[in-house]
Amino acid sequence: MMPQLANPGYLWLTLFVPLLLWWSLRRRRSALRHPVAGELAGLPFGKARLPRWGPSVLRCLALLLLVLALAGPRWPDLHTRIETEGIAIVMLVDVSGSMAERDFDWRGESITRLDAVKKVFHLFVAGGDGPDATGDGTDASSFQGRPTDQIGLVTFATRPETACPLTLSHSVLLRLLDAEQPRRIPGESETNILDAVAMGLHRLRSAGPRRRVLVLLSDGEHNVPHPQSGWTRSKAAQVAKGLSVPLYTIDAGGSGASTNEPAAREEAGDSPGETRAQAVRTLQELAHITNGRCFQARDTQGLLSACRAIDALERSDLPSFQYRRYHEAYPWFGLAAFVLFSLALGLERTVWRRIP
Repeated sequence: MMPQLANPGYLWLTLFVPLLLWWSLRRRRSALRHPVAGELAGLPFGKARLPRWGPSVLRCLALLLLVLALAGPRWPDLHTRIETEGIAIVMLVDVSGSMAERDFDWRGESITRLDAVKKVFHLFVAGGDGPDATGDGTDASSFQGRPTDQIGLVTFATRPETACPLTLSHSVLLRLLDAEQPRRIPGESETNILDAVAMGLHRLRSAGPRRRVLVLLSDGEHNVPHPQSGWTRSKAAQVAKGLSVPLYTIDAGGSGASTNEPAAREEAGDSPGETRAQAVRTLQELAHITNGRCFQARDTQGLLSACRAIDALERSDLPSFQYRRYHEAYPWFGLAAFVLFSLALGLERTVWRRIP
């Protein structure tokens, strides 16, 4: 771990050190006049340079060490624990076959729904810098990132999977998110929202007493008739409410039904419009019962707006604290400055003494 400075503002005082050295060497000293002193001008200086330069150099070094002591050099003790207070967020991301639809636009390029989710969740988790970071050309400075929050990732299609447990290593989390692809195998590409909520709540158990949040993004209706959890839509919402876990749901489906999940839709006997309406009602009910919010994200701008709103709602009145023990080095710099000052004074009065 690199050393740090507790008060780096004092470093500007180092500008006076070369000025002090220049003034010390340029100032006129008293001299002894003698009729034949001019004859000594051509003689070599020998060791006379050392008494002239030595005291000034030592004093300047001492002053430099004193300034460094004021700046507070220190280095962290890596054996002490950093404690942070944030919230725990599990993101539930739909990776069913319909997420392969290329109906989102990112800076003029047509991309899949899942790719749009990856880009926006990158901003949500890690923050952004400048208008080029977002697909709608707006400034990404509103995404500050969530460095003190534990964030986990659960992906779901026919079955949910824990892609990443709750972690502060957000770079690892985002790499795992980038590796996800829509499920295309028949029987594996349906949408199982209820089991995903059950797994997300299970993963939040490790967060302890801190605030816990679920962010659910899907583009379709729950169409797995017999989820392993055995939960219904109402039961999933009631369990989350009982645990004080709000669900923020994002509907990323288009205006029509997806063409990538025909089998489940045909078995249910629903028209595309009915399927879309049921999907919206499911997400709205989950959000309403758990005191969360439901957002519509039919395009990139809607997806960005939804994540901005969730980011703002779960950021207020949640301070973050970090504690670490440091090894302070300023006493040693101060001691070294005292030694150099004393050495310069002692040598001037003894072996470097000049007459006059």
